[in-house]
Amino acid sequence: MQKGVSRRSFLAVVGSTATAGLTGCLGLFEREPFDIGMTATAFNPPTFSVPVGTTVVWRNTSTRGHTVTAYEGSLPEGAAFFASGGYESETAAREAWESDGEGIIATTSGTFEHTFEIPGDYPYVCLPHETGGMVGTIEVTE
Repeated sequence: MQKGVSRRSFLAVVGSTATAGLTGCLGLFEREPFDIGMTATAFNPPTFSVPVGTTVVWRNTSTRGHTVTAYEGSLPEGAAFFASGGYESETAAREAWESDGEGIIATTSGTFEHTFEIPGDYPYVCLPHETGGMVGTIEVTE
């Protein structure tokens, strides 16, 4: 060892390097794959295009709680409604959010997914941040 480098400093560097090398092998820092992230007040990306039959995964990548709720009246004819929390209608999702804060996707780790079976545009919203413009669209193509 060179003079001036303490044994403690040397061991810290060697230990850190070994740990960093192993984390990739052990999968310690792997994240679930997702298509759409959530910032404090936006979906990222706000518009996402997929072919019919694709399952889209949203992940809360912020420190705030968010929802994913379809604008029911704007869905393509025959399309299934979707909302985090598993609600069967936009009204039910809004009532659950307004009365008990339900339907929230947990911060920095929670996910929600939905499979799109019918082509068309699927506008959706984060209920707690709707007034701030947190809306998105899934474009489903043939």
